[in-house]
Formats: sequence, C-alpha cells, structure tokens
Amino acid sequence: MRISQLLKSTEYGSKVTVKGWVRTKRGNKNVAFIALNDGSCVANIQIVADLAKISDEQLKPVTTGACIRVDGTLVESLGKGQGVEVQADTIEIYGTADPDTYPLQKKGHSLEFLRDIAYLRPRTNTFGAILRIRHAMAFAIHKYFNDNGFYYLHTPLITASDCEGAGAMFQVTTLDMNNLPKTEDGKVDYSQDFFGKSCSLTVSGQLEGELGALSLGRIYTFGPTFRAENSNTPRHLAEFWMIEPEMAFYELEDNMELAEDFLKYLIRYALENCREDLEFMDKMWDNGLIERLKSVIACDFVRLDYTEGIRILKESGRKFEFPCDWGCDLQSEHERYLVEEHFKRPVILINYPKEIKAFYMKLNDDGKTVRAMDVLFPKIGEIIGGSEREADYGKLSARVKELNIPEKDIWWYLDTRRWGSAPHSGFGLGFERLLLFVTGMGNIRDVIPFPRTPKNAEF
Repeated sequence: MRISQLLKSTEYGSKVTVKGWVRTKRGNKNVAFIALNDGSCVANIQIVADLAKISDEQLKPVTTGACIRVDGTLVESLGKGQGVEVQADTIEIYGTADPDTYPLQKKGHSLEFLRDIAYLRPRTNTFGAILRIRHAMAFAIHKYFNDNGFYYLHTPLITASDCEGAGAMFQVTTLDMNNLPKTEDGKVDYSQDFFGKSCSLTVSGQLEGELGALSLGRIYTFGPTFRAENSNTPRHLAEFWMIEPEMAFYELEDNMELAEDFLKYLIRYALENCREDLEFMDKMWDNGLIERLKSVIACDFVRLDYTEGIRILKESGRKFEFPCDWGCDLQSEHERYLVEEHFKRPVILINYPKEIKAFYMKLNDDGKTVRAMDVLFPKIGEIIGGSEREADYGKLSARVKELNIPEKDIWWYLDTRRWGSAPHSGFGLGFERLLLFVTGMGNIRDVIPFPRTPKNAEF
C-alpha cells in the first residue's frame, strides 16, 4: 500500500507491506525507528524495528536515502504526530545509500543546491509537494476543458512559422554543422535539410490551435513550448509548458470570462485536492499562501483599460524603476502595483497599443489599440496573455505586410480568413507561472522537474 493510504487506515493488527526511501533512522540498543517515505504524501510512516527480531547488522545498511521493503503489522501509534506505525517483521534492502556521499542528509538545503542535484530533489518534502501539485493542476486542466466541451488538439512542436514574431526560436536541423551546404549567394541551403526549409521548435501552438477552433468550435492545447531568449530571471525558462484554448464565436468579453472562470477552477481544485501539500508550502515557504489562494477565488477580477491603467500608474506618486508612458509594455513592477496595491485583487488589462502586441490581434475601431487582454496576479504579474483574433482577411494581411512577416510561412493561416472566417478568441497560460502562484515558490526553476535555462541543460 502507498503510505498515503496506510496513514489513513484504522485496520490495526493487519499485515502490511510498505516500500519507500528512508528519511531518517534513530533508536537505541533495543529498538530502531525508521521514517519512510514513498512520494505519495509529505508525511512519513514510522517503522518500528525490534532489535530482538531484526539484528543490528541487518539494520546497518538502512541509512538516509536507502530504499527498503518492510513487511509487518499496522498498529496504532503511541507517539505524537502520527496515528499509525508499522511494527516490522522483516526488512529487505533494495538499494543502499552511502551516508558519506548521499547529498540529501537530514538538514536544510538551499534551493540553489537542490537545482544542482535536480535528479534527486523530488525526494525532498518540498519538491515532492510541488510535483504532486503540478500533477493535480495538469489533471484539473484537462478535466476543466473536457467538462466544458473543449477538444484537446495536439499542435506541432516543429514549425516553420514564428507565432510571436520575436525571432527567439531554437533551430531544428539535420545538416552537418561542420560542413553546411551553401547557396550561390553564400547562405545556408536549407533545401537540403530534412524538411526542405528552415524549421524551429515552436514558441506557441496558437496559430494551429486557431485552425482547430475554426472547425471544431472550441479546442485547447497543452504542451511544451520553447523560447531562445537569453533571460536569466526567476520568471523565465527556455522550455516550459503552455495551455492555449481557442474558441470560435468568442469575443473579448467572452475570453475574459473564460480566463477568470478557468483560473478560479484550478485554484479551487488545488485547495480541495492538495490541502496537505499546500499547508506544507504555506508553513515552509510562503506564509499566507492559502489565504492568498482563497482571496483570488472569492473576488471578481477587475477589468481595466490599458489607457486607464497608465493613468493610475502615472498618478500613483510611486517612483518605478521603469517609466510607464502610454505605448510602453508594462513591467512586472507596474503590473504588481495595480494588483497588489491599487485594486488589491487580480486585474484583466485590455486594449493595448497595437505596436506592442502580436500581428494576429483584432484592431479596435480607434486604429491604435487591439483587443488584447492580460490577466495580472499578485506576486506573479502577468499569468495569462490573450486576445480576440483578427478575423478580417484584409486587415490581417495588411498587418502581416506592415510587420514584414513572410507570407510564405503563414499563407495557410491567412487562408482561414478567406473561407468561412468567424470571430474567435483565445489565450495562453504558462503552466509554470500558474504553479509559481499555487505553490508560493519564488523561482520558476523550482516548479518544473528539470529546468532548461541559458547555459543549463543538465539531466
């Protein structure tokens, strides 16, 4: 049985088998107490080994980090802090851990140190909790969309188009880097590459997602995305996971309603299904985490026009590190001021200047702004970015030309506006940004099992 099940059991006297990794061992000449964990919950189960039954020699290899199997009897615990314990009849050692070299001894470890041993950090209480919460959130995402009539669409990871137009993409090639074929004008001849053209890892599944929405009605993608930005910050990864719903017949207001409902559902799911892990994170890393989660689902998100947001920031009297004039892209400090100090609740910022947003966003009647929306959260800043998409072929084509985006790469995307175009909207939620909020962690490298960042692709 998993330890999470055993700890809830009241079948005292029953024979049980439990397997896991040793957290600690203590005792005296008569009895040893082993704290065992199998990853199913934060709590350990106590194994009581009577030295009259299990010799000291047998127990010698049972050190912190060792993997063991215990057969014994489930009994009511006399000690504080646990309801049950296992009186061991036999202990089998699956794998030893040399106490002189095992990195995770019973002491506090810094997050920086644990990133260097990311292959072992899931064995700690903190990362066990984070990864269980991560699983629960992934499950809840699929459940939410399935229950609301969305179809899960698998969009390609290898693409020839740059959705965001930023150019920060990882190239995919089978060409010999030491002997690149060249064209007559000296450029790399990608016609000889595997796909016959220059290809990269995707920065977003949105463009293909729109194609799905314009036939299936409502779709969502949930997969890895890649950004080759040299951003060594606590909020950026080179490889991360994105959730991107796209909905036909949704205008900007519908998009905002969906984003708010979706986020509240996920946070409510975490509170209802990850309580023990959240209480651990609240106690150890972010005191006030659970109250913050509750506050988000208890309030209505503010709808705020970008122009009004700039006015509030300029009249705040606050000296920001980055100036904020109309036309600028808001920084995290601006977003957090609006959320944490001015409104004291999440904010959905809408109608951004077209110059700072992507080509596919629907132009407003003023000709200056687009129907974009960003959901801003406390401690995080932007957690969702989305928009109503431009449905008019002429306007979209003109915007593509204006930004010098090669039509040969996205002709298929433009074609959807020629044949049966429809109003439609969508947004992207960075999965790891969501997990930062739900777990209370401060660095995005600590909510993904094996972070990929500039100069780091270990494990």
